[in-house]
Amino acid sequence: MKVEAELHSPATSLQIVQFELGDDVEAVLLEKNAYRLDLSLTARLRHARLRFAEHWDVNRFEAPGDVFLLPPGETLQFHSGTGRQRALICHLPVEAMRTWLDTDIEWTARRLDASFDLANLKIRNLLLRLGEEAVQPGFASDFLAEALAMQLSVELHRHYSGIVEEAPTEELAKWRLRRIDERLLEADEAPTLAELAALCRLSVRQLSRSFRASRGMSLGNYVIQKRLERAKQLLAAGESVKSVAYALGFSSPSSFCYAFRKALSISPGRYRQRADRA
Repeated sequence: MKVEAELHSPATSLQIVQFELGDDVEAVLLEKNAYRLDLSLTARLRHARLRFAEHWDVNRFEAPGDVFLLPPGETLQFHSGTGRQRALICHLPVEAMRTWLDTDIEWTARRLDASFDLANLKIRNLLLRLGEEAVQPGFASDFLAEALAMQLSVELHRHYSGIVEEAPTEELAKWRLRRIDERLLEADEAPTLAELAALCRLSVRQLSRSFRASRGMSLGNYVIQKRLERAKQLLAAGESVKSVAYALGFSSPSSFCYAFRKALSISPGRYRQRADRA
């Protein structure tokens, strides 16, 4: 990482940096006492992916927009992607924002989701103006930086105040939940979202949202859970690892063994032996 310019004041700190990554880096980022804004000055790296580790499903990674925000106290897990990128990184201290606004931003699920692509021209322009001051500081730079940081805080608060929670999603009807469970009991390849949506006569989006409201987990995790239960039942009934693998739609016994061990930290053969003894 090369720092091209930086600006530091009690109200904010800012760096313009250049990253050159030959390998995809997986890491975790946590800002305890500041809001971290990241503005890409060049195109985002193609395979960059991020997730809020404490709120999102382990398999949910999102591509960041030109501007994304990491709220204080949130843990960000990311894959960097490879290549070269310039970025402007700005930190706004929590205490400074609290002093100016006399309040904190409440981080709901929708507001966290919106933070990965902070599409707000005013916020973007204020970040660029702070970047100009970092590159070419003038008279009273500290005063100007504080004024810009205060304005940036106000715009952030306005932006997130406009993001309200959607009305509670209705739960799925019992007949729809029953159809999903019946399909998952079949010894066959795992169904697709589109197939389950068609069974329930809903769009994929409606099904995903209503299923989470009904069962308290994502449909993807539920499918994985049910497929694992089915695999354990077949193994406990004396089926061979090979037959279970093909019955559940895996391309090979080795791919089934890998998935089973990854989920349960035990090989299917070992699990079958324990079931036999029990």
